[in-house]
Amino acid sequence: MPSVSLETTLELWSTSLREAKQRMRPLFAAPSVAASANAFLDGLLGGERRKTGWMRAEAAGDPGPWRQQAILGRSHWDADALRDVVRDLAIETLASSDATLVLDETGFLKQGKASCGVHRQYTGSAGKITNCQIGVFAAYVSDQGHAFIDRQLYLPKAWSGNPARRRAAHVPDEIAFATKPQLAMAMIQRAIAAGVPFAWVAADSIYGVGEIEMVLRRASKGYVLGVTGQHSFWSWITERPIAGTAEDIAKGLLETDWIRLSAGAGTKGARLFDWAYLPLATLPASAVDPALDESEWTRGLLVRRSLSDGALAYFTTWCPAGTPVTRLVAVEGRRWAIEDAFETAKTELGLAHNESRSWHGWHRHVSLVMLAFALLTRVRRLANGAPPKTALIATLAGALVGPGDPARGDAAGPAAH
Repeated sequence: MPSVSLETTLELWSTSLREAKQRMRPLFAAPSVAASANAFLDGLLGGERRKTGWMRAEAAGDPGPWRQQAILGRSHWDADALRDVVRDLAIETLASSDATLVLDETGFLKQGKASCGVHRQYTGSAGKITNCQIGVFAAYVSDQGHAFIDRQLYLPKAWSGNPARRRAAHVPDEIAFATKPQLAMAMIQRAIAAGVPFAWVAADSIYGVGEIEMVLRRASKGYVLGVTGQHSFWSWITERPIAGTAEDIAKGLLETDWIRLSAGAGTKGARLFDWAYLPLATLPASAVDPALDESEWTRGLLVRRSLSDGALAYFTTWCPAGTPVTRLVAVEGRRWAIEDAFETAKTELGLAHNESRSWHGWHRHVSLVMLAFALLTRVRRLANGAPPKTALIATLAGALVGPGDPARGDAAGPAAH
């Protein structure tokens, strides 16, 4: 379907931006704080490449970054409440009963030791162990698009067990050490409790085993979760006995076991791989939990083989009986969406430009970026055409939220707080 006209697109931007500001207005007791949040959102959507406090302040016509900094630190408001606003906006835009919840993490490179959660740890963003923060995220992915709906800063034991560092970074008392899979599991449970419609969960091998599997089975959610080659699989009540590690099982596959399928469209066309799927057992849901119905589900092993170098990746799967391998491949392929979201949020919306060192500052900044991303997703969805280029997104948004624009919802001057 062709894209809508530029005039219509501009109107969608203006209306959607104003609606987003109205949605978050109840989170702020003082009008001045709401105005600061509006200005912060405007700055994230603006055309400046660096979304620092000074850059956002200059775009807003403020004499300094104080108003921008106050919304992350001195003001009193609940970042988790904004997270829920973002989730509701994203679901209204993208809802599908067949959607996938994708879990992943990204790193934020940092200097020094004061920023909350900073530690020498591995991050795929840099491809090495380095000084950084790690954030765990959940993205909602459907045929209509994708957007972030949850996030939490990972707090290493060097932080969670250090009272002095916790006090300095204002870490809430109720926040204890939690592994990344535990953070992801909490996000799944929040989504289920909120009635978020989804049928699948996809994640890489960091999140692929343990309690998450049981939580999803009891919730009647399918999954395609990455595992290492040393993860054990076995079959029962099947014609083809299978037992061993994923790596060993893959070595025994015949060439006829493989099928070439696309994991979705990439920047260079279809992302083609060879895939092998081995159903391991089919059993009623009540076998997992007696409170569940008698619908049948199949546990399986999915193997992906690269066309370029033959490298293998392994996935444990849980799906309604009879689910074709093409559906499992499509679910796994949706993991790419969160990588695209990280790239867009970092390059266009300032996800990595957080200047606050506190726990609250990190979650407030990230939640506002998530709102900006959800807004872009909504405009794209409503336009019902080809996705706008990210440079055009920034240009249009910058034009809409310049100083004095009525979509700002406040005057260009600094707030009195």
